Amino acid sequence: MKSQKFKYLVLLLTTCCCFGQENQGKFLFQDTNLTFEERVDDLVSRLTLEEKVSQMLNSSPAIPRLGIIAYDWWNETLHGVARTPFKTTVYPQAIAMAATFDKNSLYKMADYSALEGRAIYNKAVESNRTNERYMGLTYWTPNINIFRDPRWGRGQETYGEDPYLTGTLGDYFVRGLQGDDPKYLKAAACAKHYAVHSGPESLRHTFDVDVTPYELWDTYLPAFKKLITESNVAGVMCAYNAFKTQPCCASDMLMTDILRNQWKFEGYVTSDCWAIDDFFKNHKTHPDAESAAADAVFHGTDIDCGTDAYKALVQAVKNGKISEKQIDISVKRLFMIRFRLGMFDPVAMVKYAQTPSSVLESQEHQQHALKMARQSMVLLRNEKNILPLNKNLKKIVVLGPNADNSISILGNYNGTPSKLTTVLQGIKEKIGTNTEIVYEKAINFTNDTLLVYQNLKNQYSYEEKQGFKAEYYDNVNLSGNPVMTRTEPEINHFWQEGEAVVQNIKANHFSARYSTNFTAESDGSITFELSADDGYRFLIDGKEVINAWTKNRWGEKTFKLITKKNTVYKLVLEYWQGEGKANVSLNTGNFEKTDFIKLVDKHKDADAFIYVGGISPQLEGEEMPVNFPGFSGGDRTSILLPEVQTRLMKALKTSGKPVIFVMMTGSAIAVPWEAENIPAIVNAWYGGQAAGTAVADVLFGDYNPGGRLPVTFYGSDSDLSAFVDYSMENKTYRYFRGRPLFGFGYGLSYTSFKYDQLDVSSKIKKNNSLAVSVRITNTGKTEGDEVAQLYIINQDSSVKAPLKSLKGFERLTLKPGESKKIRFTLSSEDLSYVTAQGELKQFEGKIKLAIGGSQPDEKNQTKSNIISKIIEIEK
Repeated sequence: MKSQKFKYLVLLLTTCCCFGQENQGKFLFQDTNLTFEERVDDLVSRLTLEEKVSQMLNSSPAIPRLGIIAYDWWNETLHGVARTPFKTTVYPQAIAMAATFDKNSLYKMADYSALEGRAIYNKAVESNRTNERYMGLTYWTPNINIFRDPRWGRGQETYGEDPYLTGTLGDYFVRGLQGDDPKYLKAAACAKHYAVHSGPESLRHTFDVDVTPYELWDTYLPAFKKLITESNVAGVMCAYNAFKTQPCCASDMLMTDILRNQWKFEGYVTSDCWAIDDFFKNHKTHPDAESAAADAVFHGTDIDCGTDAYKALVQAVKNGKISEKQIDISVKRLFMIRFRLGMFDPVAMVKYAQTPSSVLESQEHQQHALKMARQSMVLLRNEKNILPLNKNLKKIVVLGPNADNSISILGNYNGTPSKLTTVLQGIKEKIGTNTEIVYEKAINFTNDTLLVYQNLKNQYSYEEKQGFKAEYYDNVNLSGNPVMTRTEPEINHFWQEGEAVVQNIKANHFSARYSTNFTAESDGSITFELSADDGYRFLIDGKEVINAWTKNRWGEKTFKLITKKNTVYKLVLEYWQGEGKANVSLNTGNFEKTDFIKLVDKHKDADAFIYVGGISPQLEGEEMPVNFPGFSGGDRTSILLPEVQTRLMKALKTSGKPVIFVMMTGSAIAVPWEAENIPAIVNAWYGGQAAGTAVADVLFGDYNPGGRLPVTFYGSDSDLSAFVDYSMENKTYRYFRGRPLFGFGYGLSYTSFKYDQLDVSSKIKKNNSLAVSVRITNTGKTEGDEVAQLYIINQDSSVKAPLKSLKGFERLTLKPGESKKIRFTLSSEDLSYVTAQGELKQFEGKIKLAIGGSQPDEKNQTKSNIISKIIEIEK
């Protein structure tokens, strides 16, 4: 103890001598000559209990007396930096990036995103905005939950259904995001949602999951284990749900036994937002915030996101429910992350702190967004080589609810790019002026009755000015005086979270009132269509005709007004926005049901129909109050493509002209009729800012698709068990015993490939690794990408193990006639299975190894062969 005191006395004297030269502070923790551990210990020792607790909230206030600036931990970069006030590069949604099966592309995307995030944080420091959400360097991604059921609305945020693919892509993402500097993190990644979490969204705050040790370790934990023990991920987010009766953020097994004791995780843990409140409000496992907060911290949850539940920790310490020493452990973890991010060191010492703002949407980043969008495209069907289309067609009709839908291509948890390209735009930019491109929306996602819009701008006026009087308030209840009042020509706004609305108002926690006088030009009727992210109400002549003041995300409501010529109607639209994206719009027109027969006859001279449908983040996502047929609360009640879309494609097929189905989705859709009758199907996911360009490149042959499905596309709802059933029986390609429409790992190409010269030992000794090599040749006439997939197949019926398991994959580009050899090394862990007790045990005896461009038993036509070999593992 004396030597330790002497050491600190020497350090203090040294520090005092150095300040004013290379060190500008007056405290030991500001001395850059000390280790991070020493600096963190010193800093935390100077905090009061109240100050320590304040730093355990996601929005951590400044501590001016110590020169500690405010910091908000909450930030997102799922597929590009999200929700900031700045324009950023938006890559394909996570499920689409998984479809690339390209580790290096994912690494580069994460690297580029971290650079853009650094530039934004540097701006925040310069402008004293580090207290704002979505400006920091702690990103709560990747989402490495297993997409076990296609009905889960948040499955689009994951890397699919396979633990190996998820863990591998998550590993490359974390390494790309956090950088390779030996001292400083470029950014801090966070593995979420730990653990056993994948819907339903409507039950996530109350659901108690219980799975067997086998399923826990075989399916739900491998990706987390890899990121924590190998990737050195900085953070972990614990899930909303309970696990074996305990909330995940206070789980003895998950948080203490596995995370901290077995895996030796030393990083920080944040609760999912408002999850601590769930302890006493929903799970009912704790009586109040004080006991909930104390238990969560005791189990290693360092940050309470979204609420003030952790403020009760001060009283919990005073009441003896938790010690201040336990609080210190969490606070030290949090400051260790901030030190590792270089937040307490001079800019000159931290190379990332010198990142210029020019990296935002740099040309290199935009090109990579396009590359990944192209790579993510999965060609599911191409009968008689209908694709690629000829660029010299005279007339192409583009139809469908996703053809010109900018919301769909951006997915969720997304940023805002300066430029984006829908499929309609991409086709128009691709094709010359000699081809007529006609756009017909034709249907909505779930019905065939469209509001045919009319432009009535000249009938709106306020105080003799055309348009609307727009008043914006810096609160959600229209109270006080508006921050800004201005005239707007129309109401058609869409703001990303964090984007500026007006002056100092960001796109959350604000309200607006839009007023105008509408003059009817004739007797008859007009329908007003209103849509907003959160709440709104609509008044005509002072009478409320629509009330959707409670949260109404993605909802639309209409009101039909019977009009009299030259009558003036006073319209008022009031709107409030809480968290999340902000949008509000007012459109006018009249409803008309689309006549499919007339539509086809109208375009009987078309050379091809390109139908762009599927679903959208407007229908699937996180805890959404959506209630259309087949959708509920952000999840899906049916995986079938909405029936109206199939009816439209049936009508288009009667034309005798080629029909191409471009399917956008974040999850697997059952398309049994289309899989038999539509000659060309391209699964385009939510492809990011360059989605439209990438789709057009594939449709017209400027890019040869090579993406693969990271999830199983089942044939019907009957293939699925209960959504709340977390057992893996008959789920995902590893356990499904039926025949899917399109299997995991499936995808076609415009060329063909041949696998041969498999080189692998027939016998290996237990605990040894296994080297595998194979030659792949492009046997077609077109350059293309192949995704080689290596599977092991259990041969011992007495062993409970997956039917088959992916254990290696590699994406490579081959010119016509070109051959390349690829190599895999399977470790003893790769050649193992999980026992009923949850322990890893190596196979003994014979196992089968198969390698090719798809699963070894894919029933659909493929563009490559499968080669296999029986391997014996000696006991």
